[in-house]
Amino acid sequence: MGETTNLEAASRTSGALRAGGFVLFGCFVCQMGLGLAYVFPVVLKDIVSEFGWSRTAFAGSSAPLLLAMGLASPVIGALTDRFGARWVLSVATLLLGGCLWLLSAMQSLLHFYLVVALIGLALTGLGDIPVGAVAARWFARNRGLALAIVYIGSNIGGALAANAVAMIKQAVSWQASFQVLGSVAVAVLLPFAIFVVRNPPSGAAAEETAPPDEAEEESLTPQQALRTRTFWVLAVLLFIFYFYYLGVNNHLVAFLSDRGYSDAEAARRFSAAILLGVVGKLVIGLLADRIQLKRALLLNFALLTLGSFLLLALGLPGFLPAFLILHGFTVAAENVLLPLIVVHCFGVRYMASIYGRLMLALPAGGILGPIFAGYAFDRLGSYEIAFTTFAVLNLLALGLLAWVRRETSQTPLRASSARKA
Repeated sequence: MGETTNLEAASRTSGALRAGGFVLFGCFVCQMGLGLAYVFPVVLKDIVSEFGWSRTAFAGSSAPLLLAMGLASPVIGALTDRFGARWVLSVATLLLGGCLWLLSAMQSLLHFYLVVALIGLALTGLGDIPVGAVAARWFARNRGLALAIVYIGSNIGGALAANAVAMIKQAVSWQASFQVLGSVAVAVLLPFAIFVVRNPPSGAAAEETAPPDEAEEESLTPQQALRTRTFWVLAVLLFIFYFYYLGVNNHLVAFLSDRGYSDAEAARRFSAAILLGVVGKLVIGLLADRIQLKRALLLNFALLTLGSFLLLALGLPGFLPAFLILHGFTVAAENVLLPLIVVHCFGVRYMASIYGRLMLALPAGGILGPIFAGYAFDRLGSYEIAFTTFAVLNLLALGLLAWVRRETSQTPLRASSARKA
């Protein structure tokens, strides 16, 4: 009897893993759509030249983009928790494809800003919140690795899209590159969003992939999370992170081009940094399943801070490759660590809703960072002041990590919950 029970349990676990793996691949494909946000730096100089805009004006597009993403995040989180990720991802895919076609026909700065705001809504619906919630529910054991596998989709999608746009704009035009990108996005992403992505049935799969004593996890509601110290510390950290991350990313291709690299070479180096994020996400996902999450977060933010200081000395031999490695690794790894920290601190049940509320920090930091860097360049002809500010703020954020704690209990847990700390 006992042997039969063990065989049935093993069969259920194997079936849950196969089903979860298939869903995980669907989430990975949908996450590739988020990577399309990486194409804007590649066309910065083309659009600025054609319309006679300043770089500050172009960077100002981050305001409607990130404002839409930030304001939509709590809504996307609530819709995901209530209705599931499938329809959120499907609608977002159709919206993204249509917006890229609209972007190819823009004639004014206002047109640009309005379409970019709609793209922000689409990217949020394809972003970390819905796919992260699905992956976290399917996998409790090795949750860090599961999220890492899903989230590398944005890096691979971003690298492919950035190189495709660079080639198409050179051969035809930047307008044609957006049209091709919009069509391919719908054709590739929509079938996976509709037919593959889904929640585990009644939580059964998550229980089969969880350690026996950890299938049920204590969770705080979004209202309870708002009353904790850790929620607000994470919000401040996110502000600083996005201020730096998007401030640098939106100007990196132009910065390298200003330093003598061709547009194509600058785009290739930018794509290489994006692809390094694949390694960063996988490594940090594996590490987070084996050590305390807070230690993984501290290590990653320390490396991110070091990279931001290297950005101040790119004229020295070897510093550019070192910066690209650290930057590509750490900013991508941070995207895996954030949902893990949310689950670790507040529980998995309301992960999407709490994650969505934390992402309200995105517009403030993400809008001000690119505009600040663009303004510094337009006024001073250099990014030095902007990059120095980014480095100092990252150092301050590193110190704030000491205030992050698990709010559901005071027992340190790893991402997988597979081993006690």
